[in-house]
Amino acid sequence: MYKHILLATDLSKDGEIAADKARELANLYQAKLSLLHVIEPIPTYGYIEIAELEEARREEVNQALIKLSQRLQISALDQHIEVGLTKHQILRKAKDLNVDLIVVGSHSHHGLAILLGSTANAILHNAECDVMVVRFKEV
Repeated sequence: MYKHILLATDLSKDGEIAADKARELANLYQAKLSLLHVIEPIPTYGYIEIAELEEARREEVNQALIKLSQRLQISALDQHIEVGLTKHQILRKAKDLNVDLIVVGSHSHHGLAILLGSTANAILHNAECDVMVVRFKEV
């Protein structure tokens, strides 16, 4: 059913739950699994040192992606880091890669209005493919 799955991860410990689900689905459907992390830009306000901070953050993310990719058996070609607004970059990358399922995590909250975070909600309502939202339970 699914041929290409995109795991959008925040690289948190909770995110490993969504990662495991994405790997299970990829195995079940013998689908390609791609990995995406989005780095939100730091407002610069004219500070040159911000570029150094962003580069350090990118390297930190890259190392974390490599580690997660090894655990999930995802090739280097299928690991992606984007910079921008998370919801926009996930939707754009899903379209560019022609995926048919996006897997994303969301923390559970109380009340229907905040069931999904704004990122998961935006992806769910704007994606051109199926979306699986994996809920992380608050402890």
